[in-house]
Amino acid sequence: MKMRRIDHVVLTVSDLERARRFYHEVFDLPVLDQQSSADCLTLRCGHQLIRLQKADRSALKAAAPTVGSADLCLVCRDQLEDVIHHFKSYFVDLVAGPVAKQGAEGAMTSLYVRDPDQNLIEIAFYKDK
Repeated sequence: MKMRRIDHVVLTVSDLERARRFYHEVFDLPVLDQQSSADCLTLRCGHQLIRLQKADRSALKAAAPTVGSADLCLVCRDQLEDVIHHFKSYFVDLVAGPVAKQGAEGAMTSLYVRDPDQNLIEIAFYKDK
């Protein structure tokens, strides 16, 4: 068996509307209404999806879905300085960065922020990609 890629990840959040605002407005991820429901919201991130769910969602899920336990890396094509300014305009504090890191495609520079549920979100910038 050979895996090809990640299709989607699911983040457990305390407040779907607050999380939707953060991911849709701050990261400009489109909401897919046709794949969303009262207890699950689906966002597009490139060719993959990010699903936001409430911990008490009655669906097939992890054994112990926990708010604030995710550590996720998103790749950004914008200029690092522009993203820092964008975060400031939305009052999103940088946790760390810029920091030199290694990712799936090699050397990158990363910024780190936390979402409203304290999930750690890494924003990665590849030089020539």
